Amino acid sequence: SRCSFQVLLKSDAPTGDVLLDETLRHIKATEAAETVQTWIELLTGETWNPFKLQYQLRNVRERLAKALVEKGILTTEKQNFLLFDMTTHPVCNASEKQRLVKKLQESVLERWVNDPQRMERRTLALLVLAHASDVLENVFASLADDKYDVAMNRTKDLLDMDPEVEAAKARGAEMIWAVLAAFNK
Repeated sequence: SRCSFQVLLKSDAPTGDVLLDETLRHIKATEAAETVQTWIELLTGETWNPFKLQYQLRNVRERLAKALVEKGILTTEKQNFLLFDMTTHPVCNASEKQRLVKKLQESVLERWVNDPQRMERRTLALLVLAHASDVLENVFASLADDKYDVAMNRTKDLLDMDPEVEAAKARGAEMIWAVLAAFNK
């Protein structure tokens, strides 16, 4: 079974991001170290443990969407679903989305380094999050069939690596591997 990475607070210095700073306060307030898996469940509001509810981030999805609206990446729309209205947040900055898609495509094709230790950390994190969100196929969908196969196979090989082994080698990317391990459970 995959290891259970624990989150240890190295610094509680403010980051300037409201959600990150709130998360730091929660991590600092816990008496015993929690696992990455537990923090993902707590911070996304997907836990029902009554003893840990005080560590949940309130309305985290709505707050993240609002921040992306303020940055001009998403917009806010009301959609009617039979008897009720629902707020949605479609992408309004298609060029930013396309820039990220192109960056990920190039990272596993033209700029493939075949070594996660040499990959840019933000790119590695994006690949892990795209995998965890089940959107990797969408990221590579615009590629020609042969390039699509190469991109998917290289990404699969990368994501099939042992997170515990890779985290031990990673200088500064340990959390990325811990998140991957949590989603692979």
